[in-house]
Amino acid sequence: MTKKSDTSDKQKDKKEVKEEVIREERPEDLQEEAAETAEEAEDPKENVPKEAEKVDELTEKLADLQDKYLRLSAEYDNFRKRTLKEKIDLQQTANAKLLMALLPVADDFDRALQWVDEATDVKSLKEGMQLIAGKFSGFLNQQGVKEIEVTHKPFDTDVHEAVTKIPAPQKKLRGKVVEVVQKGYYLNDKVLRFAKVVIGE
Repeated sequence: MTKKSDTSDKQKDKKEVKEEVIREERPEDLQEEAAETAEEAEDPKENVPKEAEKVDELTEKLADLQDKYLRLSAEYDNFRKRTLKEKIDLQQTANAKLLMALLPVADDFDRALQWVDEATDVKSLKEGMQLIAGKFSGFLNQQGVKEIEVTHKPFDTDVHEAVTKIPAPQKKLRGKVVEVVQKGYYLNDKVLRFAKVVIGE
């Protein structure tokens, strides 16, 4: 009798546990849980002000960056114009210094030309012209301008420009410069003007 009642009690307990599990898994309970979870979750309307704040913040940052870009662009434009103006001024100043150094030679030429009309002594006139030529040559040397030595040198396309060829007056002058038509010059060891020459063949 006791065994039977124990068994029936156990069956009762199992039945109660099953009912509890079934009760817990009922759709009504699940719906209630979902509703509670939804209530606990943030209302989407509450997110709208936060998103609006973010948009405002990003808009402000964008405006700030655009302002910085415009300022930088204007500064660069001003810098470019100022640099260009300084470059032009520098070129004009450099030319002014060069011309200022050349004026004494021009003065000497003026004096020589005035004296030529009245001169009777040819020797003095030659000496005067040689002095002026020497002064001018000194001026060119100061500026880094040097004459290219070409007479009786082998023809070199790096410094010479052949005008024509003529029969060489001597056998040793074949392929060499026989005559200079126009002098050539270096400026600081770089060719400023090629020497125009006649080549012997």
